[in-house]
Amino acid sequence: MGSNTLETILVAGATGATGREILRLAQTRVDTVRALTRSPDAAPGLQTAGADEVFVDDLLAPEDLSAAVADVDAVLSAVGTAPTALRSGPPFVDGAGNRTLVSAAADAGVDSFVMESAIGVGSEPASPLATAFNAFIGPIQEAKATAESAIRDARIRHTILRPGILTNGSRTDLVTAAEPGAKLWGTISRADVARLMLSAPVTPAAADRTFEVVSMPRFPSRDADIDWTMPDGQ
Repeated sequence: MGSNTLETILVAGATGATGREILRLAQTRVDTVRALTRSPDAAPGLQTAGADEVFVDDLLAPEDLSAAVADVDAVLSAVGTAPTALRSGPPFVDGAGNRTLVSAAADAGVDSFVMESAIGVGSEPASPLATAFNAFIGPIQEAKATAESAIRDARIRHTILRPGILTNGSRTDLVTAAEPGAKLWGTISRADVARLMLSAPVTPAAADRTFEVVSMPRFPSRDADIDWTMPDGQ
């Protein structure tokens, strides 16, 4: 793999809105785009969305992830639990699923792991928005925190992104990516998050770091000033 090239990626949570944005963006920039889903019925739609290969497995009860992560340059995890599923209780894919996935990726020698987390995860100072996230979806936030910790402890290059309120708006590339504790608040489109996730493995300054990310409003004085670099196109 060249310094600005991704030959093969695996997108976990590919059926979700952020995952589909990653597939769409990656199909002209990555040689082989793999999608991971727990539903066999989702495969045709994922291929239409941009996946070259689809692997079926459940991160909460995996059968064999080794094939999905074999020869992968980067795993991009956009898995998540809907707030409406809170009543069913743990385990949540945000936590246990991500921990399982990063373990498999590290064992397979994957170069990079990128996780979509959420503002408010972690012990750093929080904005009112982050405090609200923790109040309303606390168990999911706690699950994400356990995954973040496992990712940092794994033998793998990583980037963790903590977005604010996710929207289905257009990609803007006008994103504030700040260090944890910057107390960001606001919204960001899933398309903008997808761009950061795909850029992270080939952006040197994003290695082994965690960022709060929003696009509206903007906080230029809190921005970490990262030159996010997209992978070279096919």
